[in-house]
Amino acid sequence: MSNIKLFEEKKVRSHWSVEKEVWYFSVIDVIQILTDSSIPKRYWSDLKKKLSMEGSEAYEKIVRLKMLADDGKKRETDTADTETLLRIIQSIPSPKAEPFKQWLAKVGYERMQEIANPEQSLDRARENWQKLGRSEKWIQQRMTGQETRNKLTDYWKDSGVEKKDEFALLTNIIHEEWTGLTVKKHKDLKGLKTQNLRDHMSEAELIFTALAELSTRQIAESEEAKGLNENAKASKKGGSVAKNARLELEGQTGKNVVTGENFLPPTKANLEIDSENK
Repeated sequence: MSNIKLFEEKKVRSHWSVEKEVWYFSVIDVIQILTDSSIPKRYWSDLKKKLSMEGSEAYEKIVRLKMLADDGKKRETDTADTETLLRIIQSIPSPKAEPFKQWLAKVGYERMQEIANPEQSLDRARENWQKLGRSEKWIQQRMTGQETRNKLTDYWKDSGVEKKDEFALLTNIIHEEWTGLTVKKHKDLKGLKTQNLRDHMSEAELIFTALAELSTRQIAESEEAKGLNENAKASKKGGSVAKNARLELEGQTGKNVVTGENFLPPTKANLEIDSENK
């Protein structure tokens, strides 16, 4: 399980290891939060040398994992589990150290709760979206769409599609068929980099994405699709159902369903342009 956790509305890239049942957190993200450094990589480089010279166990327990970078690509970065991260934090003078320790404990406790009761994971997601200012209507559509997505990926797994790149390929086939854009081009249209595309979709985009994925699953089930090739054909058909519905709606309303709208905070440049236009 990969995720983005929020500490005081700042993002911390994280990864849940199913095998070890522990969270791994991006050390760079944590250092940036604790130090407010504009060059956290250099801070971490110096701290690693210090920990190494001291013979610290924390230095030996760093794990390199691929996580989304600012350019939207997955790159290897230093991560640490909770225990190791706590030792690293002890070496960083920061007034945020104690609140961050409490946050780490809370994240770990919440994950244990979610494993015991999966519904709590949905509650947590709803709470995060509320903090980000999403409407209840949008949140409900986002969660409904995620349930539709989960049922589709469950079918793919059961039908012999297992690799992550195969999941990504099938997802892109569906998406490009109904939107006319690849996932990457849709993200580019919205000005997104590392952000989750679905978290920046409009209500209409979420609905049509769900329709495309629901149609794909039902077509795949009716055709008893097995393996990548057969599911790819079903994906194209499912995407086509949503495409036809999109074109019909756009013809009736004169408005595009697929747009560049997003929920990104306004940039300084955009604020200045808006101010000049007033």
